[in-house]
Amino acid sequence: MSTSTLELAEILDAIAESIVVLTPDGVTLYANRAVLDYTGLTMPDLLAGDFLSRLFHPEDVVRLKDPRRVGLSHGVPFEIEWRARRHDGQYRWFLVRYRPLVDDQSRVLRWYATAIDIDDRKRTEERTQNENLALREDIDRASMFEEIVGSSASLRAVLAQVAKVAPTDATVLILGETGTGKELIARAIHKRSRRAAKAFIRVNCAAIPQSLIASELFGHEKGAFTGALQRRLGRFEAADGGTILLDEIADLPAETQVALLRVLQEREIERVGSSHPIAVDVRVIVATNQDLEAAVARGAFRADLFYRLNVFPIAVPPLRERVDDVPVLVEYLVERFAKRAGKKITRIEKRTSARWHCCRRTTGPAMSVSCRT
Repeated sequence: MSTSTLELAEILDAIAESIVVLTPDGVTLYANRAVLDYTGLTMPDLLAGDFLSRLFHPEDVVRLKDPRRVGLSHGVPFEIEWRARRHDGQYRWFLVRYRPLVDDQSRVLRWYATAIDIDDRKRTEERTQNENLALREDIDRASMFEEIVGSSASLRAVLAQVAKVAPTDATVLILGETGTGKELIARAIHKRSRRAAKAFIRVNCAAIPQSLIASELFGHEKGAFTGALQRRLGRFEAADGGTILLDEIADLPAETQVALLRVLQEREIERVGSSHPIAVDVRVIVATNQDLEAAVARGAFRADLFYRLNVFPIAVPPLRERVDDVPVLVEYLVERFAKRAGKKITRIEKRTSARWHCCRRTTGPAMSVSCRT
């Protein structure tokens, strides 16, 4: 190796950015110290014929083999996004820029490939895609209410609890019968928190098959199970920086309860099929219409998880316990559905209003008002 070549190698090794020197047809000639330190490979390893397959993710090697070949053949600068394997086996996304060194006749003498770590950006993009998916699901599953309606003493007491706990990051357990608006309370907590600008992700634990709940919550790697054709981010990663509502928490399988306990304790998750922990910053709110203490007593729910969840319990009263809110709720619903139907209703007849009151039940489900015509 000539003196000038040695000097060039020393210069390249002093650069923190990963740099690879290639022949005109893409064969590796040299890689600087940053590449060797990141990959844990030796120079002979990098000069071997299977360089691409040893360094880059198998999916990317297949997907980008032709684009790379075409880019090299054109002789002009181009870029490719690869996942490069780190020395510990973990893959990170890099933007690799290919620049040619040409002679005075525009013939390519060498290619210089420089790599920039863009893993944080790619993870943000994936999380945004998951947030958009969750948002579409929320729209499809739109609640009957757009806001919390009522001014009864029991409802005001609940809202006072919301105002107290919202600015904190405390885990909240929302208790109440089906239809009492537990999700509305969770959204109110999120909107009044410092996480309001981030995602609010809702997961109905009872609606997901037990075999898939871990994948839904924590994501999975490609090949983790039959049908896992590609890596998928879970709902916790989608909610990173925001809030996740685990509805019907009592239906969470025992093995997933253990994983959730770790999230609450360590603020880390592991995707199904991976042993690498991923740090997450998520505010956890859970909701249930069941008696969790009774579930703990009969062994259906972990006691240590219950104590982690029962930090700030909020009991949402059913409508039959806040009958003063019925007239306000009736007016709100009439106005809402009148707008949807393109009608204008200025008043409600006393006879109709009286029928709502006399149909009110003192026992039964949470939505204890019905109207017959």
